[in-house]
Amino acid sequence: MAGKESDIRYLTPISIDVQKSKYCRFKKSGIKYVDYKNPEFLLKFINEQGKILPRRLTGTSAKYQKKVATAVKRARHLAILPYVADQLK
Repeated sequence: MAGKESDIRYLTPISIDVQKSKYCRFKKSGIKYVDYKNPEFLLKFINEQGKILPRRLTGTSAKYQKKVATAVKRARHLAILPYVADQLK
């Protein structure tokens, strides 16, 4: 019986999730200031519903996450970005 268990074959290969290392794109690129007037850049930090993505998903450092949150809130206040959206991306 032990020989039959080792002969198991799958129709599709088993997917093994390889996790990429997270990095702060601001430190890597040398960005000092997060511009609230650039909606294309800020959309990278917002999900489809318009919520700000957390640090654990984006990989940004705490210093720049605060700056991103402030920039997104300012852009929302000036109607550059929507507060709520159905399908933003």
